[in-house]
Amino acid sequence: MLLNEDFPRRPGTAGPMILCDLTQSYAPSGGGGISTYLREKRDYVLTHTPHHLLQIVPGPEDKITVNGRHIFAEVGAKPVHGSPNYRFILRTKVVRDILAKYRPDVIESLCPWVLPWTAINHRKAFPETTLIAGYRTDFPNAHVYRVAKAKFGETIGRALRWLIYGYAEITYREFDWVYTLSEDAHAALGARKITRTDVLPLGVDIEMFSPDKRDPAFRRELGLGGDGPLLIYAGRIDNEKRADRLIAMFKQLPADLDAAMVMMGDGKLMARLQAEAKGLPVAFPGFEKDRAELARALASSDLYVSAMADETFGISVLEAQACGLPVVGVASGAMPDRVPAGLGLLGPVDDTATMAANVVKLWRGDPAATGAAARAHVQANFSWARTFDTLLNRIYPKAMAHAAARARSGKGWRYAGAPQTETMPLAAE
Repeated sequence: MLLNEDFPRRPGTAGPMILCDLTQSYAPSGGGGISTYLREKRDYVLTHTPHHLLQIVPGPEDKITVNGRHIFAEVGAKPVHGSPNYRFILRTKVVRDILAKYRPDVIESLCPWVLPWTAINHRKAFPETTLIAGYRTDFPNAHVYRVAKAKFGETIGRALRWLIYGYAEITYREFDWVYTLSEDAHAALGARKITRTDVLPLGVDIEMFSPDKRDPAFRRELGLGGDGPLLIYAGRIDNEKRADRLIAMFKQLPADLDAAMVMMGDGKLMARLQAEAKGLPVAFPGFEKDRAELARALASSDLYVSAMADETFGISVLEAQACGLPVVGVASGAMPDRVPAGLGLLGPVDDTATMAANVVKLWRGDPAATGAAARAHVQANFSWARTFDTLLNRIYPKAMAHAAARARSGKGWRYAGAPQTETMPLAAE
């Protein structure tokens, strides 16, 4: 649907606006939930609205590609150590120059580090700009506490988490509106007196991710034999996702289950886990860029497994459920929201023995009925159309109304036409 007529406009003008996504968490290969979100939002904005969309992400070099109403700006950044698919922007002047050039009406910040303050500083120069933040990861807990606890112990881990929650409070109070992906995260921000917030449920392409994509040849193509369940995990193979727990779980499955497992993705634990799984029926095909092939892989498997404890939403879980898969996971983060009773089994965090027992229990129960219920649940509750209708017709108007009240003086809202197709380098800083 098109944006409704109540969508706020800058005084004196009407018509298309420039919307902006700003993130560090993008990777052309090995990308996770934010990369999916950027792609789905691009498609929705271009097909359902009259607006322009500027997306600023890290890349191997400075480059702006304009294709009609879509402006894709890559800012040269070095790879993240241990996660070569990801890059981290430090050259914020280049980002500020892009923002100053295109003057987006709304900036949606999608990650917590560095770039939110680049957006805040841009607004100081252009106070009519609306700022929205997506609190998409409980980063004080997932990124700081978990790592600090492992390296320095519980006390230091808790102290650093408390400090970073303070940073989150200072940062997100600067935004006109904030959305979270779960009620738990929404409550956590409320406890920090960040109250201009909403919950934004994400979606899944239920036409692409469907049981109809099942292909009996998939298992053979991976070189996996057996007649038991084919377990699948799709995501980063790293510490944050606790991917090593899946190998530990698999080793505890009874031999007569005749199970196999495929771990689709890439990450810094890849080589280590391949070595640990040597001799086991476990395949590591790498990251799958083709969404249709990912759907085929999920639909051709039998159970989805994940040990991730800090999931803030879980798009990969929804995609698996849309393909008709029961889920075995952990009772933490957003997983209980994604996997209510009857759609799978959850156990304690890091309890690989219970996870293995849950795999056996699901497989020896009625996995087809559980998978069908999971598919019906996704069909009834999650779609990208619903996500972006909520974002653009509820969250954006609230943010823009707050921005209008905040700005003491505003210039007329502008509309900048853009070349239909071009690729050009940005000047180096």
